[in-house]
Amino acid sequence: MAYIFLLEDDPIIGKAVQLQMELEGHKVVWFQCISDAEKSESLPQQVDLFLLDVNLPDGSGFEFCEWLRGNDVNSPVIFLTARSDEDSVVNGFESGANDYMRKPFSPRELIMRIKNQLTEKKASLEILRFGGLSLIINQQILKNGDQMIPLNRRELEILSAFFEHPEVIISRDQLINRLSSGEEIFDRTVDSHISHIRSKLLKNGIANVRINSVYGQGYRMEKASA
Repeated sequence: MAYIFLLEDDPIIGKAVQLQMELEGHKVVWFQCISDAEKSESLPQQVDLFLLDVNLPDGSGFEFCEWLRGNDVNSPVIFLTARSDEDSVVNGFESGANDYMRKPFSPRELIMRIKNQLTEKKASLEILRFGGLSLIINQQILKNGDQMIPLNRRELEILSAFFEHPEVIISRDQLINRLSSGEEIFDRTVDSHISHIRSKLLKNGIANVRINSVYGQGYRMEKASA
């Protein structure tokens, strides 16, 4: 399942895309203007993919895409627009888009393009970075400068969730879903793993990043205040 952010002012197209994506098992949040999208708590880091129209009531999808990239949002962006001239296509890619689809479009083609972008995103996440730390997925290592900190599988899975969604509260249930692989996982198991991760950070002198508890909600990885 992917978390898809849809910015489309046409109610017919917006509803059709939302229903189609939900049938594919994705979660979709849909906005019809830029001002509402920018105020949304769904921005920026927890979105897996953006679908953007270009001509919007209060601005341009190109400008919104530039705003995303300027705020270090690296999730793939696909434009869905009736503007099919060459200059518009070029502007779309120059603003930071990963793909560009002309309206009207085939739902099957859109599904395939989304699948391709999500596959490429997953492949690009072999190294995740936050607060001067690097999480090297395929080597199961947390890197701090030249310092290499080995991780067990559970620690890697938990840290991956935090690195993919930094500064965002992640609930215990979300972490349990991340860890579950045919076995039963409990809240105390998650708490125990996070305690071990905190100990490793402390033992290795890492003070610039912390995993903080958020009462009644879960955990959040943050840069430590100076």
